[in-house]
Amino acid sequence: MAKPKIKPLGDRVLVQAVEEKEQIRGGIVIPDAAKEKPQQAKVIALGTGKVDEDGKRVPFDVKVGDIVLTSKYGGTDVKYEEEEYKILSSSDILAIVG
Repeated sequence: MAKPKIKPLGDRVLVQAVEEKEQIRGGIVIPDAAKEKPQQAKVIALGTGKVDEDGKRVPFDVKVGDIVLTSKYGGTDVKYEEEEYKILSSSDILAIVG
């Protein structure tokens, strides 16, 4: 996958959902429309960072390539060159996985 030419601004982070493996229990297949949004995502790009009251840049807690847990309904969905991404605030990242 080539790196997209999307550069988030400020304390925003560009992520791409990590699809979880589908498990079928009892022969019931859940349609895509009824599935929950994935909360695991891979960090693709970082913005320039938040500026504190003193005018200094606050570094991000994550780096490109990290797998993170995001808030369920945070961020904005973006489609770019047939790939789906999400741009969200760094505060919408809840944890780093692994």
